[in-house]
Amino acid sequence: MSAVLDHPGHHADDHDHGHPHGWRRWLFATNHKDIGTMYLLFAFTMFISGGIMALLIRAELFEPGLQFMNPEFFNQLTTMHGLVMVFGAIMPAFVGFANWMIPMQIGASDMAFARMNNLSFWLMIPAALMLMLTFFMPGGAPSTGWTLYAPLTLQMGPSMDVAIFAIHILGASSIMGSINIIVTVLNMRAPGMKLMQMPLFCWTWLITAFLLIAVMPVLAGAVTMTLTDRHFGTSFFNPAGGGDPVMYQHIFWFFGHPEVYIMILPAFGIISAIVPAFARKRLFGYASMVYATASIAILSFIVWAHHMFTSGMPVTGQLFFMYATMLIAVPTGVKIFNWVATMWKGSMTFETPMLWAIGFIFVFTMGGFTGLILAMAPIDIQIHDTYYVVAHFHYVLVAGSLFAMFGGVYYWGPKWTGVMYSETRGKIHFWLSLIFFNVTFFPMHFLGLAGMPRRYADYPMQFADFNAIASIGAFGFGLTQVYFFLFVVLPMMRGKGAPAPQKPWEGAEGLEWELPSPAPFHTFETPPKLDATATRVIG
Repeated sequence: MSAVLDHPGHHADDHDHGHPHGWRRWLFATNHKDIGTMYLLFAFTMFISGGIMALLIRAELFEPGLQFMNPEFFNQLTTMHGLVMVFGAIMPAFVGFANWMIPMQIGASDMAFARMNNLSFWLMIPAALMLMLTFFMPGGAPSTGWTLYAPLTLQMGPSMDVAIFAIHILGASSIMGSINIIVTVLNMRAPGMKLMQMPLFCWTWLITAFLLIAVMPVLAGAVTMTLTDRHFGTSFFNPAGGGDPVMYQHIFWFFGHPEVYIMILPAFGIISAIVPAFARKRLFGYASMVYATASIAILSFIVWAHHMFTSGMPVTGQLFFMYATMLIAVPTGVKIFNWVATMWKGSMTFETPMLWAIGFIFVFTMGGFTGLILAMAPIDIQIHDTYYVVAHFHYVLVAGSLFAMFGGVYYWGPKWTGVMYSETRGKIHFWLSLIFFNVTFFPMHFLGLAGMPRRYADYPMQFADFNAIASIGAFGFGLTQVYFFLFVVLPMMRGKGAPAPQKPWEGAEGLEWELPSPAPFHTFETPPKLDATATRVIG
């Protein structure tokens, strides 16, 4: 038995006692593990929903000409795909990881505000339903692009108001989750665990939570101004009344660029847990990783207008935002260097979590380089709003956020479920995902450089071949994720597979590996006593 379980107040049979069963357990959940599980399942459901929209888009673009839908519905799909993936899939999935792992990693008994934790999850269900139901409203879903640019938003039907309400609810959920994470990390660490001894995943989420609290109200302000323009006679963004649509872009991207880092910083934390475990070395440059994460978060507030180089910005502004954007490459490069240095001369093995981590580093670096190219105003003016941009942000967000999440599921999944996944199936999932991802998005760089604009339902013949390749890759990638759910996730959830040892990975460090697998319903009711490195229980 683990040293953790020798403390008074710990019971190995906590699975069976002291918590409600059936629907009450989930509806009234205050346990961080249950809420984390619900977040992850909700996020996967939304990921599949957004993925179906993406496949409809790629089906339409398989060959020139209008095949299945009119351009208006095509634009509704592109808008809703973006909103669902960003607010419904990636962000809730990372909150799910935070709920599961942060209390276990810092030796806390639960999140600080357990009932608020429950509310922040359940707010997402009506918001997601409202977003989805906009498709069935008069005029269909919003077709403005996920950025919701004015003046298009001022011309939309009633679905726009419903989408604005849904975004407000999702924002409230994010802010509550962030407050919970900050208070938990700052106030509930085990005695003896200093901030600079926390696992990097806790650090990345602490910084992310501050980012969320800073920028979600900005988005709320932007969509509220849109709402008053639509119904209450204001003219914030309506030129006819003296407003300025470009002001909306400034407000939106002041939220939007930190939002990009909100979706990638927790991924850095997951990769920083996986790489040392399978290199069997301590993470190289821990302190520099913390400072780099904080630097990225701070710099993210001064680069927003690099999304707006074509909006008539003066050259002085273009230069400032160009240099500020290129500066972000420095702390990001520090992270890449540290992960590679951790692997250098390590006793590496290539189980599925490590494959995802290396795949992440490789493809995320490619996405970073294309971002560096887009940072240069003269080049960006040429390829702004083309498929080059689509390729860039999917390399960062799919190969970034999503690959890291898959790595996290394989890495911590045995601890969550008490069951080892099938290594063969995990590797099939990884290699098919990596190949199909690149088949889908790599050709888009060439389409963008050749001048194909995004959000168009039709295109001339010269773009046909690369579009056909991208569509084939997209369907392959989508089917691979169905394979992942049916043959990796479901067997683990049902307990089918070899029992997971307490510490399935030889090189893994951290308090979560001091708990039995699966992790008991209640953990660390008595705070653990830590050794000097704050990674192992003593006594």
